[in-house]
Amino acid sequence: MNEDMKKMINLNDIKVKNKTGSSKFRSMFAAFMAGAVVVGGLMFTSDKMNLFGYDAGPVQSGVAAGAANSVAANVQTASLTPTGTNSVSAIVQTASPAIVKIETKVKQTNNGQNRRNTLGQGTESGDTIENGIGSGFVFDSSGYILTNEHVINGADEIDVYVQGYDTPFTAKLLGSSYDLDLAVLKIQGDKAFPSLKLGNSDTTQVGDWLVAIGNPYDFDYSVTTGVLSAKERTISIDDEQGTRNYKHLLQTDTAINPGNSGGPLLNLNGEVIGINTAVNAEAQGMGFAIPASTISSVVDKLKNNETIPKEPAPYIGVALQNISDDMLEDLKINSTKGAIVAEVQQGTPAFAAGIRQYDVILNVNGTVISSTDDITKAVQAAAVGDELKITISRDGQTKDVTVKVGNRNEETGYQS
Repeated sequence: MNEDMKKMINLNDIKVKNKTGSSKFRSMFAAFMAGAVVVGGLMFTSDKMNLFGYDAGPVQSGVAAGAANSVAANVQTASLTPTGTNSVSAIVQTASPAIVKIETKVKQTNNGQNRRNTLGQGTESGDTIENGIGSGFVFDSSGYILTNEHVINGADEIDVYVQGYDTPFTAKLLGSSYDLDLAVLKIQGDKAFPSLKLGNSDTTQVGDWLVAIGNPYDFDYSVTTGVLSAKERTISIDDEQGTRNYKHLLQTDTAINPGNSGGPLLNLNGEVIGINTAVNAEAQGMGFAIPASTISSVVDKLKNNETIPKEPAPYIGVALQNISDDMLEDLKINSTKGAIVAEVQQGTPAFAAGIRQYDVILNVNGTVISSTDDITKAVQAAAVGDELKITISRDGQTKDVTVKVGNRNEETGYQS
């Protein structure tokens, strides 16, 4: 995939509009913008999208991390030693009873006409049929369950299978967050359920061993092991409702597959340090989990169905393209350093500061810009409300403009 196209899409700062122009430069721009749309489509495929329910698809930034805390009761822990009882198998034996399988169902609506479901069975309008399968875990012994929002999204009925029970529980959705991809369910039993403790993902180190347990491809309670590959990963995944922008993700080479979504990623103390959420279908050993620090900071709000404030998202409102040698004459510049403003939307901070399409950004806060990546990093490093001094070139003339960094999440009319 062309890196320039990736950067343009990931800026999420404009809604593309058609432009007219006769120069070769403008023709190249049109081709570039059209190509970006195609690339964006190819990025979509991750559990209903290679996110992770039963319906699967590759990935392509969110929440503030908070201090992790335990909300579990009657928790047992285990740790790994090379031999003996405190092994991976001991962790699995301790953790598995608290891990659940989640099946979702949707109602048929076909104006009273019979149709066949995916199992080949005839269904009537109003009947429910299986829609997806995912994972989750009990984090409070009274029956509170954590999972991914995309696992239960759109469900008319949520069935939860708990080890030791012959029939599933019908779960109530208490609260969910599309942006964080988290949901809390509640089941009611006549005794306490086994539960897992939320650990501290902030203290987990790259290279630490991890264990994942879930229901990949409907193979119930499958166990995989691996290590923490990286922290603070940022990815975006498109779905039917928009774009999920994930931040602070844990990356692991622990095998994760469709159906693992919502299941726990455990450290060697048997504590949950993440919820398995997404996988890159085009890579081997590249899965992602929402860290426990994120979960702990919002779990009480989810239990009580309270609104979770969005983390401020710094932006200035431009789409950018790197400069090639054949653009220099049209742009009236003599170097490929910098970045072209491919589009700027009215009402954005960049537009208010006077930045326009085809301007070339040369410098941000005294730092020379070599490529679009430099500008992206500068904006992401700024806080909402900060002022950036930006040097631009327009028709061969340079000038400085001051752009006040905005919050994309507060721009109600803005299309990302």
